[in-house]
Amino acid sequence: MEGIVNKVAESGIMTLDLAPYVAGNEVVSFDLKPFLYMEMILREKDYRAALQTHDWEQYTGKDVAVFCSVDAIVPVWAYMLAASLLQPVCRSVYYGSAEELSKMLLVNRINAIPLEEYADKRVVIKGCGDTPIPDAAYLAVTAHLRPVAKSLMYGEPCSTVPIYKKK
Repeated sequence: MEGIVNKVAESGIMTLDLAPYVAGNEVVSFDLKPFLYMEMILREKDYRAALQTHDWEQYTGKDVAVFCSVDAIVPVWAYMLAASLLQPVCRSVYYGSAEELSKMLLVNRINAIPLEEYADKRVVIKGCGDTPIPDAAYLAVTAHLRPVAKSLMYGEPCSTVPIYKKK
């Protein structure tokens, strides 16, 4: 009697789990709203004074999303001034929401995946798990690996949805 054969293991399929790429640096927000007069007007003198007394150390080593949460006219230099004070302490500064910044950082981590180990391989992008994976990650990994992979699939090695196959 022969032993059980793991056909998935013998198939040469590589599974790529995106969950480790989701966990990343701490993303925090810097909202200009509290620095506005009546939450709608930016007064340069008041703005500069408030920035000078702000605790910038709280952003040390973090990725910071800079935005204004109210519908106010904010001159571009106001964002530039905030960035000039954030840059020495934070890891990165981004204009937009924390959610947008998180997605961008995730896509950057995916685009840094070394292509050599996936060259001419059959790759399954893991589709289930405990960590929620943004759709942007699946799009990014497909675009990143397609030029080198023999085939791309979505799901689990025992049950996949074909995405791409090199001809």
